[in-house]
Amino acid sequence: MKIFYLVLFFILSIASANAQKIDTANINVDSLVRVALADTTKINPTPNKDSLFRLLPSAKPIAKRLKLVYQIINNGIDFSVQGLNYHYKILNWAKKNNDLVTEAVITAELGYNIVENGDKDAGVKMCFAALKTAEQTGNKQAIGIAYGNLSICYGDNNLALSKTYIEKALRFSQAANDTMSTAYALGNLTLYYLQLHQPGPAKKFALTFIRWCVDNYKSEVPRALITLSWFMPDETKLKYYRAAATIAAKRRDTSNTTEALINIGRYYLKSNTRDSALFYARKVYQMSKGSSLGTLLAPTLLLSKCFPGKADSTLKYTVEYYTIRDSLKNFNKAQRAQALAFADEQNRREVEAKQEKYVADLELYGLGIVAVFLILLAIILWRGSRRRKIANELLQEQKDQLEETLNELEATQNQLIQSEKMASLGELTAGIAHEIQNPLNFVNNFSEVSMELVDEMELELSKGDKDEAISIAADIKQNLEKIRHHGLRADSIVKGMLQHSKAGSGTKESTNINNLASEFMRLAYHGLRAKDKSFNAEMVMHLDSDLPLVNVVPQDIGRVLLNLFNNAFYAVQQKQKTAGDDYKPTVEVSTSLFTPPSGSQGIYLRVKDNGTGIADDIKEKIMQPFFTTKPTGEGTGLGLSLSYDIMVKGHGGKIDVDSEEGEYTEFAVWLPLNKVTNA
Repeated sequence: MKIFYLVLFFILSIASANAQKIDTANINVDSLVRVALADTTKINPTPNKDSLFRLLPSAKPIAKRLKLVYQIINNGIDFSVQGLNYHYKILNWAKKNNDLVTEAVITAELGYNIVENGDKDAGVKMCFAALKTAEQTGNKQAIGIAYGNLSICYGDNNLALSKTYIEKALRFSQAANDTMSTAYALGNLTLYYLQLHQPGPAKKFALTFIRWCVDNYKSEVPRALITLSWFMPDETKLKYYRAAATIAAKRRDTSNTTEALINIGRYYLKSNTRDSALFYARKVYQMSKGSSLGTLLAPTLLLSKCFPGKADSTLKYTVEYYTIRDSLKNFNKAQRAQALAFADEQNRREVEAKQEKYVADLELYGLGIVAVFLILLAIILWRGSRRRKIANELLQEQKDQLEETLNELEATQNQLIQSEKMASLGELTAGIAHEIQNPLNFVNNFSEVSMELVDEMELELSKGDKDEAISIAADIKQNLEKIRHHGLRADSIVKGMLQHSKAGSGTKESTNINNLASEFMRLAYHGLRAKDKSFNAEMVMHLDSDLPLVNVVPQDIGRVLLNLFNNAFYAVQQKQKTAGDDYKPTVEVSTSLFTPPSGSQGIYLRVKDNGTGIADDIKEKIMQPFFTTKPTGEGTGLGLSLSYDIMVKGHGGKIDVDSEEGEYTEFAVWLPLNKVTNA
């Protein structure tokens, strides 16, 4: 194996040297890669778990002890009972020695491992217990680790909550100078922003991730390079895969070495260079032999795709791939059963110990104490029975009151929802009034001019000047045509706005999002100006003209847009009251087509203002029903709640908010293009 690593390191070093011609945009990243490639730090062999465990009592300060804990549990990662045995040994040692920091950290790791074994509820409970213990100690490193494991436990089920926890993990880990947890947090934040369809912040964290690993935590440099490759063009990805493989091989990191090599193989397969793909697939396959089943899964799948003209070879590796996958399912079930069995055994031992102590106490105090106990027990049971009867009567009364209160609350909620709709309709009506004012002005002006021309025509006819009368009649006809044109324009505006304001049938239609955005932005602006004539704001539109039509309920999406624009103009109006003369109220709307690395294609619509912003302590509340920051009588607190229901539940989309108090607020609305009609 040592000879293999030397040969691999030599080959990949040459390949990396040939790939040093790079774009100036990536010069900082490639400088970091060169630093990592040039690192010659000697990797000392890790002692066995028993030797490390014996060092726990003498490991001081606490940061050194926690480093030793991770050396023990990461030395041959294994989620089986045998692997988790050291987790529980460390936990028991920490409890016995009243070491709450170590107890919190190992409990968090146990929670993560239990989630990996399929029992999410039990694992999340352990992570929350770990967080509580860590907060009691005030140790920032332990708090960061607890938040990091909580984030991973929630995973894809709740990306927003996972992102919140990992951001807290990063903050505490950096405060504690925990280089390992900081590296993990940066890598996970990259992944979460990608899953949230925010490639900009994702790439920012990927670059921070690689820089941090090179400077502070070299063990994760290969993983950081592979992560960074997600944001690079296909023609440059190979360079990062090779660098990752070279660095991992130098550090005798088999896991990251095989991960980098399998990515190289996939790259060659994608570029239809099957001989090279086959070479790396076989290399990883040989390296994974004798290791865990999971490491064989990726190279076996790649090998099954490298023989398009050889049915026997394709069939062989395809069968092997599905055999390994099925074995892994059974193995994971066995792992979970073993972990739960171990936990049950621990609980059983604790129960038995308590029972033995109880029996000893009974023997010590004698039969007299037992008699007194039985008498007290009878009194307690009698009083308990009496209290339960009273409690049941009280609970029934409270239940009746609660049902009555719920009925009243439901009626009140329906009234508030109707009030919110009527408030939106009122603002919409104000905007419509302004929109039709211009054509009505034209109608009035041309009507007055036509009446004067009729008087002139009568005068000319009385004089007998027929030619002049005919000329005046032509002018009257032209004015009437203009009156008709502007009347039809006003009629079109009213009909269009009524179409958007009516309840609708809930049927999705092919809709131009750009038209909706521009219409409701103007209506919201003029609706506010109808209340405050002194208010002015700049409206900026960046609308992608190539957007396809999207199947939505237009009336519902219109309500969402009107609510977002109303909030934006309200925010800049409030800031204008206290800002100086240099302040320029601005509301921007933009649309774009976005395709994330994984997931369905969709349309992004962003509404941004430079108004008062949203305080951090209320960001998580703004989507809740009846929550509002407006003065009493100016808002029901249902606008954003209804908008969230329309976007998420009604259209399968997303609505996110980014804000800095006193600076700006930006709402990002994402609509999936599951069913579209191209424009």
